[in-house]
Amino acid sequence: MIGIASLWIVVLLLGGGVALDRVLADAVTRNFDDGMNYVLTAMIASAEIGPDGEVLFNRPLADQRFLEPNSGLYYQISAPDREDWRSRSLWDRALAVDLTHGDRDFHVYNSKQFPGEDLRVMERGVVLPGSNVRWMFMVAQARSGLDAQIKTLRSTLIKSFALLGMGLIIMVALQTFYGLLPLRRVRLEIIAMRAGEKSRVTAAMPAEVRPMVEELNALLAHNERQAEEARTHAGNLAHALKTPLTVIMNAATAKAPDLGDTVIREATTMRRQVDHHLARARAVGRRGSAQSRAEVWASLQAVERAVARLYPYVRIDMDGDKTAAVRVERQDLDELLGNLIENAAKYGGGSVFATVERKVDTVDILVEDDGRGIAEADRERIFDRGVRLDSGKPGTGLGLAIVRDVAEIYGGTVTLEESEDLGGLLVRLRLPAAV
Repeated sequence: MIGIASLWIVVLLLGGGVALDRVLADAVTRNFDDGMNYVLTAMIASAEIGPDGEVLFNRPLADQRFLEPNSGLYYQISAPDREDWRSRSLWDRALAVDLTHGDRDFHVYNSKQFPGEDLRVMERGVVLPGSNVRWMFMVAQARSGLDAQIKTLRSTLIKSFALLGMGLIIMVALQTFYGLLPLRRVRLEIIAMRAGEKSRVTAAMPAEVRPMVEELNALLAHNERQAEEARTHAGNLAHALKTPLTVIMNAATAKAPDLGDTVIREATTMRRQVDHHLARARAVGRRGSAQSRAEVWASLQAVERAVARLYPYVRIDMDGDKTAAVRVERQDLDELLGNLIENAAKYGGGSVFATVERKVDTVDILVEDDGRGIAEADRERIFDRGVRLDSGKPGTGLGLAIVRDVAEIYGGTVTLEESEDLGGLLVRLRLPAAV
């Protein structure tokens, strides 16, 4: 930032300095030329033709430098076939003259005709009254004074612009340093967090940096929650696998005759525990996706086709809002609805009814069956892992536990009620609505 700003400052000051130098140098040169123009005009105004046809001044010129040899200020009046009339300051020298100019305008130019003395020359052709001769009036002045003024001017400009540029660069450096100082404070806070001294950025920050700090603290909190959830899942899985492994080890140590059946039974238990925790871990991993969105009706149709092949004797009806969408990954929504509808088909009396209701910020999915239902006292216990109220039908006892865990991961809920229309169980799955 400092380098780019410094480069831009140098470019702007250089361009501005060159432009200002040209303007001021032209102004000084014009002032110098105005002085010569005044002298040349005074010469023309006081010139007249003498008795012998030569030019004379009816009054002497006021500048005494015309009388001092090599003074740096000279005049000369020339005409074709006439002897030049020169100021005493020229002494034994003469100005080079071009008598071919046919206009009456002033001509100004630089000349190096005198060794070691650069001249600024102004000339004009004039026809004086009483004469048909076209006289060339010339005034020349040494450029040393003009060049000295321009040199002083440029030296002042260079020093001033250099000082200005240095001041601006120092100001940019200070502004950048102090402007980015809060980020250095954030860096020190992060170093303290990595060292275990802090868990959040707690230092007061300016308003410009505060939103970033708040997002950083929110990210840290989110990561802590995910880490805690991961530790909880690992602990739960270890606890769930510990008992089956102990049973298998005891049976193997005792060389039990039913070792094979025991291994199969306990391995099945471990597999459903692993499936449950994998489903929950997948949901946790996909929860942060900003693009999480699923069409409820499309998911219901897919689940209905799959369940209908497993339970062809069960009638599955669906109704409600066909355009509703939820902020859930499609795979997780299929798993939620699949568990609910499959349970309704398995434990119901042959009829399943699914309804989609759009609320303000949520979407309710109601799954009803015509089975025996669940007593109100057992409706909370049924969500525990491995709990089955009907052991006469195959299952793992993890379906509703998976539904509750995945729904809560996405900010939803699942509750059990009694179906007024079918008389069996009504499961209300409430999920956040998507735009």
